[in-house]
Amino acid sequence: MSDIAANISTLKQQIPSSVKLVAVSKTKPVTDIMEAYNAGQRYFGENRIKELLNKKDLLPLDIEWHLIGHLQSNKVKTIIPFISMIQSVDSYKLLKIINSEALKINKIVDCLLQIYIATEETKFGFNMKEVDEMVESQEFMNMKYIRICGVMGMATLTSDTGQLGKEFGYLTDCFKSLKNRYFAGIPHFKEISMGMSGDYEIAIKEGSSMVRIGSLIFGERNKIN
Repeated sequence: MSDIAANISTLKQQIPSSVKLVAVSKTKPVTDIMEAYNAGQRYFGENRIKELLNKKDLLPLDIEWHLIGHLQSNKVKTIIPFISMIQSVDSYKLLKIINSEALKINKIVDCLLQIYIATEETKFGFNMKEVDEMVESQEFMNMKYIRICGVMGMATLTSDTGQLGKEFGYLTDCFKSLKNRYFAGIPHFKEISMGMSGDYEIAIKEGSSMVRIGSLIFGERNKIN
């Protein structure tokens, strides 16, 4: 068994079966992704469009690609045909463009709303007031080519477990509030994507249904020139 396969096996023993493991393969070569694929992994997360486009055609068609990084409006149309989920929908403007591009090819695209939960200004995301205004608008209700499946958040880069717990707990509260007020009885609104290699155990404890893990599977990130 390869190191990558062993790492996936170890993680799956630690993660509840109800939690989806997304292997973050950014900066990693196709050979590494194939090792993970051969170990049974099917969900992979990428954050750079150019890198994802270069990789995807060299890999099996049944891989479910998740976009987890900030998505620029002008890049949306390049990923719509094959993306399984856009986790990083961080503005109403972006959601409108996704819906418009998906309409052109008659495809419904699964999306998560990225909520701003960190203390760092470099992070992207909605605040809850913005989400409320969007979801209550007639224009949003008329969008037929996006499917909101839940929320995503990126916690502060800190070793303070108390702060991480609060940020993850807040995202779970946001999810519950949205579920109760707008998505009650809608089965696909079920995902809380939070937790990475350094904090996934805290995230799961706080209610995560989907963790995004890279270095614990593939080793440290490769540098990009």
